[in-house]
Amino acid sequence: MTHDPRVKTIGEITTCHLFDIVIDLNPRLEIGTGPFGRRTVFGSAGGTFRGPRLRGEVLPGGGDWALFGPDGTMNLDVRLTLRTHDDALVHMTYGGRWVTPPELRPDLADPATRHHIDPSRYYFRTNPLFETGAGHYAWLNDIVCVGSGYLVDGGIAYRVDQIT
Repeated sequence: MTHDPRVKTIGEITTCHLFDIVIDLNPRLEIGTGPFGRRTVFGSAGGTFRGPRLRGEVLPGGGDWALFGPDGTMNLDVRLTLRTHDDALVHMTYGGRWVTPPELRPDLADPATRHHIDPSRYYFRTNPLFETGAGHYAWLNDIVCVGSGYLVDGGIAYRVDQIT
């Protein structure tokens, strides 16, 4: 196979820490298995976020309209509203994948102990995007991020990094 001359060498992708976020969850709502897989809603009950350039709270009312495939992979479809410490509202959306090995699934199903499982044993990655009308946070409208998720007592958490 020959090298395509249109391929260019570009800079490596780098990241910088945007914030850590903890999302408290309501009890799950099982929609059931439909034509695309098993749909479950994980509603947001609140939470917090904190980073070098912004901090605040996760407002109740958002959530994850997750779809589980036949192999157990969870496809995320999340919408959240963030309120910054200085009262700006930010709409946060992300998709992603949570892939768990079959041998971990029974332990992950137990809400009393699942947050004790080492996150390096599963793959939980997201791609957050933001939307706001607040002028001093307008820079959020133009960035793409990556998130690494993990379970915490009562919910989920992510380290969110901006792709620079």
